[in-house]
Amino acid sequence: MKTVRVNIRTLANAGAIRREKRNGRDVVIVPSATLPDNIVMNNIMYPAEEIEKSFGGLERTPAPLGHPTINGKFVSARDPEGINLSWIGAWNENVRRENGRVLLDKVIDVEMANRSEGGKAVLSAIDKGEAVHTSTGLLAMLEVANGDVDYKHIAREIVFDHDAILLGEQGAATPEQGVGMLVNSNGEAQEIEVINSAVDQADIELDWAVDSLARALERRQKATVLDRMKSVIMEAFGFTEREPSTNRKEDDMSVSKEQFDALSAKVETLSEGLANIGTTVGDAVANAVKPLVDAQNTALENQKAKDDAEKAGLVEKVVKANLLTEAVANSLSIEALKELAPKAEPGKAAPLNSQYKPNAEKQGFKVPEGE
Repeated sequence: MKTVRVNIRTLANAGAIRREKRNGRDVVIVPSATLPDNIVMNNIMYPAEEIEKSFGGLERTPAPLGHPTINGKFVSARDPEGINLSWIGAWNENVRRENGRVLLDKVIDVEMANRSEGGKAVLSAIDKGEAVHTSTGLLAMLEVANGDVDYKHIAREIVFDHDAILLGEQGAATPEQGVGMLVNSNGEAQEIEVINSAVDQADIELDWAVDSLARALERRQKATVLDRMKSVIMEAFGFTEREPSTNRKEDDMSVSKEQFDALSAKVETLSEGLANIGTTVGDAVANAVKPLVDAQNTALENQKAKDDAEKAGLVEKVVKANLLTEAVANSLSIEALKELAPKAEPGKAAPLNSQYKPNAEKQGFKVPEGE
């Protein structure tokens, strides 16, 4: 088997280009696709299992402007001289395989791109909405196909090198020599055959159209209540969201009684629905927390019964010990009763009875009158 270099051209999804800020830097993200499963190009078939084994190698690879060449020969986009020639601050990421196709995003650092004429040209084309083509550079070994098939070779041991951005060309630029350079394990450069291919654009554009439609439907489903109200009102009046023509007659803008009644009914229905939102949400929340509230109330009731029983025991204890009357004991908190309880233990001295008079006179003291 021989090793070849293949450049596969595809069309980027210009309709899905988006802008973000990463690490404080502005970036432009261009979705693209490449290499469908089992596709045949230039008499070479690319098996799904070979693509599956290798597609992850595209992650974080360079996205140069065109395929870099040195002295008219293709080189790897990771080659130092190749980087100097074609780097515009773009790389590939979010590589995945969906519906039998390799999908990936090209991230372009705006500040870095503006440092080169090529990078500025790419940003300008994107801003103008012009078509942006991409071209995947890969290495593969060609195996001779056997049997009654419509191709001559099968691509094996695929190694992805980069996915380039193309401007001003419908396919990969082919040097007159038609060769590329590959460094072998001994560090020696060797020439290899270069094959330029292109994926059927009609197939790609259909994929992008389906993707755009799916996104549009998703956005419509997420329309807010106000957007829907606006739509209902506009439809009731027979308007669209486009600006009315300046040549439209005032009679065309009039509203019939039937239209007005229909609008009133629709607005009233919407108003009733919005008015009940608070009640609906409140009921839902109340039903959700009811088990928690009930459990809390039960716990509180059980604790109160326990505290009441403990207090009753303490009241009985201090009353029997003649420390307090029952009425006074009941008026105290359970904490205060707990402080008095040790004094009611057997062997503890009881307080003096209010009717008791010490024999003060025998001790040489005079008892005041009335005592």
